[in-house]
Amino acid sequence: MSAGIDAAERERVVGLVFGFFPAQVVRTLAGLGVPDAIGDGSLGVEQLAGQTATHPDALARLLRAACGLDLVARTPDGAYTLTPGGQLLRTGRPGSIGNLAQLFCHDTVWRSWGELEWSVRTGEPSFEKITGRSSFAYFAEHPDLNAVFTEAMAEGTRTAAAGIVAACDLTGVTTLADIGGGNGTLLAAFLDAHPDLQGILFDSPSGATATVVDERCEIVTGDFFQEVPAADAHVVKSVVHDWDDEHCVAILSRIRAAMPAHGVLFLVEPILRDDPAALADQRILLMSDLNMLVCLGGRERTREQFAGLLSAAGLALTGVTPAGGSGYSVLRAVPA
Repeated sequence: MSAGIDAAERERVVGLVFGFFPAQVVRTLAGLGVPDAIGDGSLGVEQLAGQTATHPDALARLLRAACGLDLVARTPDGAYTLTPGGQLLRTGRPGSIGNLAQLFCHDTVWRSWGELEWSVRTGEPSFEKITGRSSFAYFAEHPDLNAVFTEAMAEGTRTAAAGIVAACDLTGVTTLADIGGGNGTLLAAFLDAHPDLQGILFDSPSGATATVVDERCEIVTGDFFQEVPAADAHVVKSVVHDWDDEHCVAILSRIRAAMPAHGVLFLVEPILRDDPAALADQRILLMSDLNMLVCLGGRERTREQFAGLLSAAGLALTGVTPAGGSGYSVLRAVPA
């Protein structure tokens, strides 16, 4: 190594350059259904190739790489089992990220990240340059991808739900509307925790795919830029970061118009910290911010930026509570 070059630092940066390689190994395993095929047992390459409609030799090479990434392990007789990490790629399992991997490494998202330079130069989402559609319009036109998106969002919500519910004080609340609630995963957690609560699940016609709510929930479809249902309280999770400031204020203004005088809004989002020294602890959130740039035109925000959006919509921020164990915070706001 040449004098003056830090070998460890060079290796770290090279790892960043090659970072997209293992991401595709994870996505391909999940997309082919390899983790679901192996399950709690073990399978040989030929059996797996038959079940996943893949080329045996190419699949063996993928599995070898997955062994190196500690996603699968090879048994003495040459079969493959899942490691604890590989178990996370099975669908419908607690903590699963199988659909998350398929969403964020999907071809359209992948190519959008390939145009990050274009988005930084223009400030526009490259997803629209590539597909000719906004992300949500594109998902609505592709039901298979929309299903992956919905389940990917639900995967994250299942892990965070308990902390979010605990962070929301529903004293005096009889009706809770989940705005942009997808398949109802978060609302179901609220209903489970509050037996007397009535719920309203609100999303677009393609977004409202409720599968986990009960008879105490009403499903309403519509456009949150136009009107949202009235309720004692509204919860909005992972919606505001999808949009630029103008669209955020429009959404929040519609919610403000639907709130009674005693109403409360629980805005659930991760919060960027201003301290540059904290950036190393927020790497996932920083990457999410760039993903919002290239795919949606949205952004992650600081507490002050959220307060500004709420104020512009006629709402006052009254408190911020970390949602334990989730990476999210709950911003509580009331009519100003």
